[in-house]
Amino acid sequence: MIQPATPGQGAHQSRLRELNLATVVRALFAESPLSRAEVAVRTGLTRSTVSRLVDDLIAGGLVAELEPTGTGGRGRPGVPIVPAQGTWVGVGLEVNIGHSAVRLIDLAGDVVAEHVVQADHTGSDPHRTLSEVSELARDLLAGTSSTAAVAGVGLALPGLVDTERGELLRAPNLGWGVVPAARIVSASFGGDRPVRVGNEADFAALTVARLAPGRPSQRSDFLYVSGEVGIGSALVRGSEWVAGRHGWAGEIGHICVDPDGLTCGCGARGCLETVAGQRALHAAAGVEGREELLARLAAGDRRAIAAVEAAGHALGLALSGALNLLDISVVVLGGHLGELSAQLMPALSRELELRVLASPFDPPQVEPLVIDRSPAATGAALAALEGVLREPASWIAVPSVGAGGA
Repeated sequence: MIQPATPGQGAHQSRLRELNLATVVRALFAESPLSRAEVAVRTGLTRSTVSRLVDDLIAGGLVAELEPTGTGGRGRPGVPIVPAQGTWVGVGLEVNIGHSAVRLIDLAGDVVAEHVVQADHTGSDPHRTLSEVSELARDLLAGTSSTAAVAGVGLALPGLVDTERGELLRAPNLGWGVVPAARIVSASFGGDRPVRVGNEADFAALTVARLAPGRPSQRSDFLYVSGEVGIGSALVRGSEWVAGRHGWAGEIGHICVDPDGLTCGCGARGCLETVAGQRALHAAAGVEGREELLARLAAGDRRAIAAVEAAGHALGLALSGALNLLDISVVVLGGHLGELSAQLMPALSRELELRVLASPFDPPQVEPLVIDRSPAATGAALAALEGVLREPASWIAVPSVGAGGA
């Protein structure tokens, strides 16, 4: 005799299935390839439940099967399961002072397509600029041979961002203020794509904390410092960035390193950006760009050397205060700071050794990021894919029979 469902039983089963799907996805994306049996061991779910859920994930294009492998003993060979390639993509957009970038990244972490445009966006019209980078993304999507569906859009901006509302509140170096960025980009995509707006340093830090979507790197706790015209930072703990109460944490570029220094774009005097920002550094060295600066340094030009030494000193002051406050010992330098890390290190290291109280016990480590002209676009794409990994049930087809079981 078939027993009638008790009130709320259907909702309970549905919720249980959602939780189990998310558990299986976390296991498969954090470490792959895994067989169904290995997923069962890692998650504590039964093999039959894992098998049904994996079938749903394969049907939804979130994971894929590889060729079976031998077990080395008795029994059926294991079938490795990996994140799917080319089925879903995250669209990463970046608008920075000197360039715009678009990257399409799939669930396997592969770059499906990308395009970077060098342009000076200082004082530009925000609505027009954001519409242009969105159009660039649409053209890139249309021009790729991939049949992947868009999971979401991430937008990286260099300034103070209200992540909940998707608004850029203030970007001194762009000259922008209170821009409804998510709404503009969403409208450009027809309003049918979720848009996540964040600070460019936060998104760039995600590329250091992740090897691929859902897969943590070996760097789980660090302070990422992004260097372009402006200087931003992001604190990462446990492979997740710490955004602060309002999502505004990380404005290290506006820490004062000289109360009597130059006036910053934010209106204050002596901010770190006025000494170590890219334009400030080039002006102090008397050069037009990065290549000329590197050439002058290689030739032993005194003015260039003095400018870089001053930047290293200022960066050391700011970082020392941050490391003392945050109890962190690893710093990752990105952008032009990463490119100049070897030249910055003498002055920077002196300040860290002198000023970081814990340096005798846990010396600070400063590591340059592998050169990537637009890491924030990659991070924005990864962030756009996180919704799929967090709630996979919302992205796949109707479940197979019995997949909701515990």
